[in-house]
Amino acid sequence: MTAATVEFAKMNGLGNKILVVDMRGRVDRVSPAAAVSLAGNPETAFDQIMAIHDPKLSGTDAYIDILNCDGTRAQACGNGTRCVVQALAAETGRKTFTFQTIAGILNAVEHEDGTISVDMGEPVFEWNRIPLAEEFHDTSRIELQIGPIDAPILHSPSAVSMGNPHAIFWVDRDPMTFDLDRFGPLLENHPMFPEKANITLAQVTAPDAMTTRTWERGAGLTLACGSAACAAAVSGARTGRTGRRVTVTVASSPNRQTLTIEWRERDNHVVMTGPAEWEWSGTLDPATGAWQRSTSSESGASAS
Repeated sequence: MTAATVEFAKMNGLGNKILVVDMRGRVDRVSPAAAVSLAGNPETAFDQIMAIHDPKLSGTDAYIDILNCDGTRAQACGNGTRCVVQALAAETGRKTFTFQTIAGILNAVEHEDGTISVDMGEPVFEWNRIPLAEEFHDTSRIELQIGPIDAPILHSPSAVSMGNPHAIFWVDRDPMTFDLDRFGPLLENHPMFPEKANITLAQVTAPDAMTTRTWERGAGLTLACGSAACAAAVSGARTGRTGRRVTVTVASSPNRQTLTIEWRERDNHVVMTGPAEWEWSGTLDPATGAWQRSTSSESGASAS
């Protein structure tokens, strides 16, 4: 490793695999090639990279550059934002943070019990801002289905943007029983979604609870997706399936903790509260993706 390397932490948010990369004090970015290289190694495989850069706006603590495992850039990642908060809180002793992303400003706070709340901002329902390829007056139920016309497997999703486009398909049984690894790529890349979309199956289990599973745009099947949980919670309230505060169980997450999502009436903002977990730390080259585990972390080999 050389002086060109930076520190990073392997973390997870409810199972969502996250690399938090410290790019402060630098003018370069984590390259798409580096992201693909890191994603291809079982030890550093991730759903999103959260690269912390020096702030660009007065009043913010950092600019967060978010990359998917295919090297493309993402607008939002709620589970990853919680990981960033935990990392910076451990470094600084602070509890509140304001971040800038390409999707806008995110405010976050770490609570005394270790959970972290992220204000994900306001949901967007207008068809051309989600965006969709066709005009829909009511995006709470759009015309889209998978399977036979007379007996579709999935149909009539709710569409919403939480800084990134989401389609929520409502199902009446455990989302894990659906072949999402087959349907996910087809729906993510459907012509209806000019910027692709995150595809979520949501089962309402109570007026204040639901279970979700997500095929994530640019990442594929993921153990958890925070912005998708927010999109599902908002869509549940919008369609009258739930109230405005729900507990979301992510079916695919190995972590049995849940997310609490509140769509506040007073300001229309969506606030997500949940855990974050540090796994180990290391250094990496943001240009190539060559990496090494820190000797102070859990035992393990280095790679390049």
